[in-house]
Amino acid sequence: MASTAQSSPYISEAPSVQRIMAQVLLALLPAIGLQIYCFGWTILTAILISTLTALLTEAAMLKARGVPPQAFLADLSVVVTAWLIALSLPPVLPWWMNVLGTAFAVVVAKHLYGGLGNNPFNPAMIAYAVLIVAFPAQMTRWPAPLALLAAPPGFLDQLLLPFAAALPDAISMATPLDTLKTQLALKQEVSAIRASHDIFGPFGGRGGEWVALAYLAGGVFLLGRRIITWHLPLSFLAGFLGLAALLHALDPARHASGLFHLFSGATLIGAFFIATDPVSGPTTRPGQLLFGAGVGMLAYLIRAFGGYPDGVAFAVLLGNCCVPLIDMLTRPPSFGHKGERR
Repeated sequence: MASTAQSSPYISEAPSVQRIMAQVLLALLPAIGLQIYCFGWTILTAILISTLTALLTEAAMLKARGVPPQAFLADLSVVVTAWLIALSLPPVLPWWMNVLGTAFAVVVAKHLYGGLGNNPFNPAMIAYAVLIVAFPAQMTRWPAPLALLAAPPGFLDQLLLPFAAALPDAISMATPLDTLKTQLALKQEVSAIRASHDIFGPFGGRGGEWVALAYLAGGVFLLGRRIITWHLPLSFLAGFLGLAALLHALDPARHASGLFHLFSGATLIGAFFIATDPVSGPTTRPGQLLFGAGVGMLAYLIRAFGGYPDGVAFAVLLGNCCVPLIDMLTRPPSFGHKGERR
């Protein structure tokens, strides 16, 4: 058998945290670009507010713990958290709510448990959950697609919307998922709801479907770069879409298609960028498959039957609660201890 001689080193160096986080940020750029194109420049202000808050809070917490902040700030992990928070919140959310949610995520969800690598819950989803429980009205006001506005705000006006004393009603509207849930409660059928509201696009929400497609492209990029593996995102989507398709087949008048749910809300950012958090997720491959499928199904159940229009954040956090049990059940037996899991 022919073989090829190779020179040392034979063990490749693992990528640094900074390199991994930089590629995650790169994978998010297409979605940010499309969000700007479809909904305006306000998202840049939201990202800037969240990033500055995260960096300052991270530096303060590291200093309080007696840890040199330079190395930890340079690894970009807190920047990834900040971007995910900003992309999960309405861009027009008042600036101080963004600051509050981001600071809470860094202080409580991250450093209260020991900092990077020790948090049992996804910090970005903690921020979202705290804000939607505390400020439900503001968390449901999203910018309308620019294509639906007769006179879109100018560039500077869009950037300053998070600082506005009052948000003009003309530039915000309910999301497709909000609209669907509200109209279904009024005994409307899915087909009639989609036909009578401009917010719906060909297969998702107007504008939002293209942003979701960009998250899918970013997820494929992360898979290709081996930053994430297929186990979590594919099992998440399988659980989510399987349940969506089943309920749509049983009652299409009350349940939208799986395609609509795939390209609406936080489905694809949840599958590729949130559920794949290596710190708060399971460590074994079988555990990742179980976690992903369970979180995906729970996300759809909350969306379809719960009090909130989107259930990804709460599904991920509930899944995080189960990670120790999942790891215990799926961890292989230790060598020399047949049938025992350590």
